[in-house]
Amino acid sequence: MNMDSPVKAQKTRVAVAPQAAPDGGYAWFILLCGFLVFGLTFGVIKSFGVFYVEIHQYFETTATETSWITSIALATIHFAAPLSSALSAHYSHRSVVIMGGLICSIGVMFGAFARNLIELYLTVGFLNGLGYTMTWTPSMTMLGLYFEKRRPIANALASSGECILSFVLTPLFQLLIDSYSWRGALLILGGLQLNLSVCGMLLRSLKITRDITCEVRAQEEGLSLELLPKDSVEQSKPSCLEEPGVSEGLEKETIRASLEDLKKIPDLTMKVQDSNSKTRMAKLSTKILRYVDYRLITNARFMVYSMFGVFAALGFFAPALFLVPYARSRGIEEYQAAALVSISAVLDLFGRVFFGWVANLRLVETVKQLTASVILLGTVLLLCPLASSFLELAAFSTAYGLVYGATVAIHITVLAEVVGVSRLGSALGFFMLIRSSGGLFGPPIAGFFIDKMGDYGTGFIMAGVALIISALFLLILHQMNSRGQGSTTKNPDVHMDKTGPSVRADAKVLDMT
Repeated sequence: MNMDSPVKAQKTRVAVAPQAAPDGGYAWFILLCGFLVFGLTFGVIKSFGVFYVEIHQYFETTATETSWITSIALATIHFAAPLSSALSAHYSHRSVVIMGGLICSIGVMFGAFARNLIELYLTVGFLNGLGYTMTWTPSMTMLGLYFEKRRPIANALASSGECILSFVLTPLFQLLIDSYSWRGALLILGGLQLNLSVCGMLLRSLKITRDITCEVRAQEEGLSLELLPKDSVEQSKPSCLEEPGVSEGLEKETIRASLEDLKKIPDLTMKVQDSNSKTRMAKLSTKILRYVDYRLITNARFMVYSMFGVFAALGFFAPALFLVPYARSRGIEEYQAAALVSISAVLDLFGRVFFGWVANLRLVETVKQLTASVILLGTVLLLCPLASSFLELAAFSTAYGLVYGATVAIHITVLAEVVGVSRLGSALGFFMLIRSSGGLFGPPIAGFFIDKMGDYGTGFIMAGVALIISALFLLILHQMNSRGQGSTTKNPDVHMDKTGPSVRADAKVLDMT
């Protein structure tokens, strides 16, 4: 650089735009990470019904009080998801997942020494749930970035870890409880969950961060790139990235041209130089949007889908928690009751892989497919109280696992279609946050009806009704999509939503998800 030039060099560390999703290669290691994370988080939650029975008897509490352990964990997973997304954006997905694995492991180990339910709420509930959200949310975000054309089947394969590990862990937990009591089993579980930190080490971001030098005529203009208006920043942004085939001189000329253009707008320049309140608010807003895209709450389709998530969460987790107690109340032997969860897990695995593959074929809109599976799942749960023998409960577990797998396999794919891949990280965090109320109150509400009616079957009825209500919001979303497609057909170049303009190129990306 010429030392006589009035140009001031600013060395800035910036992130180069993410590469295109590879859909192969190292993406399979990301898929393996997602598989294990699903298994060691939601797979453990599905298997926790075995612990529920023992803790319920040990502390001699009501069904509602005991169910709060799982509810607090689920609510923390959902409520802290935006925090997890922000931490991943500020630091890295890898470091957040590693830390999350340590937190949930410590929480479960401390829970083994709990003297009352309050301590279990804080350890196995809150700390464990916080660790889960710090591992699951970044892992699923990375999976969405690494897969594009194969995203539905990738999500299905990753979520199958929940089925396979719950199939293995349920009888294993029962064996460990019989051998070492529920406290010893929790200690072993805490050690097992350290593998979540190992999963975090597999994560590798697609973003490439480089140190580059941006030439700014600071002495002449007294301006900083951070204070430029959004349009000017967008125009000058390519000059601050190391792109193949772009010379250093061209980068300087691009930035200088942007600054020369600003001279033509003296009023705007004065506002930037004076650093007035509007500029400071804009800078603050830009920093916040870097970590959390709060504008999603103005997206009508996203909010409708989030309401589906709230009611679906009311019914998703209660059956897995109460299936073993319900079977035991019908006189089923404890290992047979645990086997029901394993049966459900096997069919859950098949449902996720098969219906994820079906979604990948694009034979029907994923929203329609999700709506049908949610209605079927609610219907199956409503029929559960009719089962009383082991064979009847095995048939229920088979149907429940199959339809549950069909539902879970594509609900993240639908979210990506609603908001777009570029906003999936923030959207997943906000979706989990809004859905947290359903995860928090679902099991206790079911436990309340169980305590009042004296029958675990009423918990399944509550879950079934909640799921059928959630399907109504999917029908609303489908109608909104149909209207949006109609308006796009009339104006194919640009379509607008409440969060801003989106060009046809974005639509192509959504079609591939």
